[in-house]
Amino acid sequence: MSHSQEAKQAYSLNKLQKRLRRLAGQAVGDFNMIEEGDRVMVCLSGGKDSYTLLDVLQHLQRVAPIKFDVFAINLDQKQPGFPEHILPEYLDTLGIEYKIVEEDTYSIVKDKIPEGKTTCSLCSRLRRGILYRTAKEMGATKIALGHHRDDMIETMFLNMFYGGKLKGMPPKLMSDDGQHMVIRPLAYCKEADIAHYAQSQAFPIIPCNLCGSQENLQRKHVKAMLNEWNTTHPGRVESIFTAMQNVVPSHLADHALFDFRALQKDDVIDGGDIALDKPEFPSAPANAEQDEDEQTVQIQAIELS
Repeated sequence: MSHSQEAKQAYSLNKLQKRLRRLAGQAVGDFNMIEEGDRVMVCLSGGKDSYTLLDVLQHLQRVAPIKFDVFAINLDQKQPGFPEHILPEYLDTLGIEYKIVEEDTYSIVKDKIPEGKTTCSLCSRLRRGILYRTAKEMGATKIALGHHRDDMIETMFLNMFYGGKLKGMPPKLMSDDGQHMVIRPLAYCKEADIAHYAQSQAFPIIPCNLCGSQENLQRKHVKAMLNEWNTTHPGRVESIFTAMQNVVPSHLADHALFDFRALQKDDVIDGGDIALDKPEFPSAPANAEQDEDEQTVQIQAIELS
């Protein structure tokens, strides 16, 4: 590789790193994910997303105008072939506080679920309970997960197509047991960017197929649909995510969310109803992403509280 090619590659990777850090910082600020004195538990699976999450949060910890702690947790579920040495060796190089929780949920799942049936549902419930318990034991005030923008969009379509709900995966929400605040600092980050960054950083990725469970077929179909749209209609996926942040209850049909019965004459809400007028839409998708050089928001300027 020539010197100019190396320089170009380094410039591109620097932009990518800044973009991920900026977007994570923006999400943290927008949703008040992290506050002064927080103790943030990063759930580290060994995949690209959680490695990137930990990397970004460590950077935020250094530059944020508030003080908070970050520590990592990995759940060793005793799947056959799990390389248990990889994460401790990597975390030791970071000098970060961490804990490896060893729980043989693999044997429980294999005992309870008939051969050939999907194990993911029981496995995830067991994993969630263990992580909640660990968060309490370790004094965590926030549980950080590595879900990104694409995960959130896919979940929305899965709920629409198979659950009959306009519901997604939130950037921040209380856990189902009411005891833990769950945050997703990568909520604004693209999966493709995360994958590229993880490769550039040579994170020691642990394969996600150790348990041998089947990939969720519905999610696979939705991901393929979004990938096709991203190829044939650039900007459409970005516009979908923008729409998730611009909900207009008065122009949907949930009477529990908006009080249609109480509407009175002269109540013009969110532009009113244009009746027989043909709706007009822009020719380009909403909120197309700007080039990094055009961005002026800097991570150091983000207020986290």
